Amino acid sequence: MIYFDNAATTAPSERVIEAVTEGLRNFGNPSSLHGLGLEAEKRREAARESVAAALGALPEEIYFTSCATESSNTAIFGVSKTVGKRKKRIVTTSVEHPSVERCCAALEEQGFEIIRVRPDSSGSISAESIVSAVNDDTCLVTAMLVNNENGRIVPVGEAFAGIRKKYPQAVLHCDCVQGFMKLPVKAKKLGADLISLSAHKIHGPKGIGALYIRKGLHIPAFIVGGGQERGFRSGTESLPLIMGFGAACDELSGTIDQRFARVSALRDRLFALCRETEGISLNSDSECSPYITSLAVSGLKSEVMLHFLEQRGIYVSSGSACSKGKKSSVIAEFGISGELSDSVLRISFSAENTEEEVAALIEALKEAQRSLAHIR
Repeated sequence: MIYFDNAATTAPSERVIEAVTEGLRNFGNPSSLHGLGLEAEKRREAARESVAAALGALPEEIYFTSCATESSNTAIFGVSKTVGKRKKRIVTTSVEHPSVERCCAALEEQGFEIIRVRPDSSGSISAESIVSAVNDDTCLVTAMLVNNENGRIVPVGEAFAGIRKKYPQAVLHCDCVQGFMKLPVKAKKLGADLISLSAHKIHGPKGIGALYIRKGLHIPAFIVGGGQERGFRSGTESLPLIMGFGAACDELSGTIDQRFARVSALRDRLFALCRETEGISLNSDSECSPYITSLAVSGLKSEVMLHFLEQRGIYVSSGSACSKGKKSSVIAEFGISGELSDSVLRISFSAENTEEEVAALIEALKEAQRSLAHIR
């Protein structure tokens, strides 16, 4: 199997599997006052410290959620209920993940003014364009660090620094799912008040995410009940998944630069082979995260290509995993339209991929061009 769909999810590492298994065996409820509960609480807090350390945050700034989608929903709707009572403008980008865009769309229907900053002709979103969209009536700015479909890096840190100087009242949120533990991301340098994280994008388990909330910022609880997560997110915590998240952070911490260099070499090799092959166009460039590359094989539809490759043991995506084969509006925002948009494939790496696998992918694409020419 050759797996190039790491932006959708990653394979859990053995260390993570062991941590999850250990969490299952330690079945105590972290809210219980007896020994089993206290041991579970201790392990939960150790995992919180691991996630916090990986982000350069304080443990009390990390709140566990079920996923990054919950984190972003909690952040966006929470700000709309606080600062949003007085200020009605939200600034975002036109290429956000659905977990952010659909929150913004829902608030737009409730009377909020949503400003969507679009990429320029080169496919980039500048810090200046985000800052200039903010005004005194802005309650929230929400922007992703790395686009999940083509790897485009948004200069969030620079934009947030500019906004902080001019409009300190605006709350700043970043969907950091495709950047966390892949780029050198630290909360203070990013400058966000709120950061959404996911475990299963960094070889951790599915079903667990986190929301960073800068110390001193208050947003209302999204899920109420028994008062877990210091009253912010009620519901008995899933200790096995939390421990898996902590283990993933521990395992990758200190290796980000090494893994980035390895994946960059794989991306560069992919770029070189694509440029040598007629009929393959690249929708990503060297300014994008090396972990995600968008390309298109002219005249061959994405879904046909996806299944052709799968039959040869090669797994890729036709875009965001959340779209489940539906045509992406994000690709069009980056200037990819018409017939080419029907042929987009997303190749997303992990550091476990090899140059031999990249070569095998290109050979399979060439085979598809030959074998499927009749259905162009």
